[in-house]
Amino acid sequence: MPAIKYRVALTDEEVDTLEALLRKGKSAARQQTRARILLKAAAGCQDAAIIEALGVSATMVGHLRQRCVEEGVAAALHDRPRPGKAPKLTDKHCAQVIATACTPAPTGHDHWTRRLLADQVVQLEYADTFRHESIRRLLKKTP
Repeated sequence: MPAIKYRVALTDEEVDTLEALLRKGKSAARQQTRARILLKAAAGCQDAAIIEALGVSATMVGHLRQRCVEEGVAAALHDRPRPGKAPKLTDKHCAQVIATACTPAPTGHDHWTRRLLADQVVQLEYADTFRHESIRRLLKKTP
């Protein structure tokens, strides 16, 4: 077995925190699995033993060891922000769109349609373009 490149060394406080996280059982399964990996790694277990005991991949154990050593326990427990396109509207703009939907419809219309609201978003310059489907998702999230 190759030598372990990243040796996980946890303080007593970090061990207590991880064990408390596992005892409570209120955290996400992924976070609990990561805590178990870190505890086993700190106890001196080889990667093969951790993989066998927890049913995880070698890549996961290796990446978690590296992340714990380089960035700390807290960073290793939580996911990094995922890449993706930033929302076009801020929370304030979303609230204003919802408020607009609750007002009387513009002249010549019986009610606000999704397309009218999308056009309103562009007209108010909240976004350069905005689709009616995005309005549907926004309104669906609203209780």
